[in-house]
Amino acid sequence: MINKQEVQHIAKLARLNMNKQEEEKFTKELSSILDYVEKLKKVDVKNVKPTSHPFEIENIIRNDVSQKSEEKLVEKLIKAAPAQTKNYIKVKTILKNSK
Repeated sequence: MINKQEVQHIAKLARLNMNKQEEEKFTKELSSILDYVEKLKKVDVKNVKPTSHPFEIENIIRNDVSQKSEEKLVEKLIKAAPAQTKNYIKVKTILKNSK
């Protein structure tokens, strides 16, 4: 069971202003929650299989396999760019050096 002083301390940490009525209310509610957590701690779950989804799901993402690019297409795309350096498209700097 949680007491009023603990509720006041939690409220102070959370920077909440509470009146006496709210302190009473939260003392009862937090006590109820903590009592329920204690009940849950006593439940035997040793033979329960872990689950993360109620339905059986299979990953359908394809493998990441590189594909050979068509050299002529790559050359054509690089030449179409407004600025290029060697086999790269030149763009404006978006990240500045922090030095």
